[in-house]
Amino acid sequence: MAGYLFLSPWFIGLFGLVLGPMVASAYLSFTEYDLFTDAQWVGMSNYAEILGSDAKFRQSVAVTLTYVLASVPLRLAFALALAVVLNRALRGMAFYRSVMYLPSLLGGSVGVAVLWRQLFGRDGAVNGLLGFVGIDGPNWIADPDYSLMTIIVLAVWQFGSPMIIFLAGLRNIPNELNEAAVVDGAGVLRRFFSITIPLLTPIIFFNVVMQTIVAFQAFTPSFIISNGTGGPVGSTLFYTLYLYQKAFTEFQMGYASALAWILVAMIAIFTTVAFLSSKRWVFYADDGR
Repeated sequence: MAGYLFLSPWFIGLFGLVLGPMVASAYLSFTEYDLFTDAQWVGMSNYAEILGSDAKFRQSVAVTLTYVLASVPLRLAFALALAVVLNRALRGMAFYRSVMYLPSLLGGSVGVAVLWRQLFGRDGAVNGLLGFVGIDGPNWIADPDYSLMTIIVLAVWQFGSPMIIFLAGLRNIPNELNEAAVVDGAGVLRRFFSITIPLLTPIIFFNVVMQTIVAFQAFTPSFIISNGTGGPVGSTLFYTLYLYQKAFTEFQMGYASALAWILVAMIAIFTTVAFLSSKRWVFYADDGR
């Protein structure tokens, strides 16, 4: 009983803040509910409308998938490149690693999103730098051709978390393998693609899964940069932002709950596909693959 007593705060959090809301959300997804009146059971109507006739749902899925497919590979490539650079025994390297990790501590904040909107505004610092070389930059935030790209750049800038994980993986690669490859005449690129990458595939797989899930759930940059509208013309209408609009602007809580469970399903499908595909390219030294 003493053990359960000490575990009780965790159980309260689990049932009160996780499982309880999940069950309530699953029920509400089959109802019409606006917070002010009793929920009315409508069965599969919310899901049928979302999947059948909701154009903004399809647009938000397209924007989110574009963001995921662009930001995750770029962020991981940038993180791996910096991890390789920082995996050196040089004086002051701990300080440089801390500095490189700093953007990830700040990148998800509202303040950084506001700063990003100012940097890429019509009269922002980015266009100011372009003006020095004679380039008349666009209004990156207001132009639908560039607005999503600015959020992708912000996501790539938040490379610290996967970089630290890559760095831990690099430090676990035995030096003997690289030394033997050098003796055999292998160059830097050959050692990187024939030794480093294969031995890092479990770390790469972990980062791909985790960063993709995070990208699917991205909200703050789109909300702040577009002032909560998902504009211009829906070019930054992330799935989570559309869900927020339905829940807290239009007060369609049942509809928003259905959107949330569709997002859960999409992430589950991606995770399943990722784990099934990992059998073909992820190398685990302890099981001979």
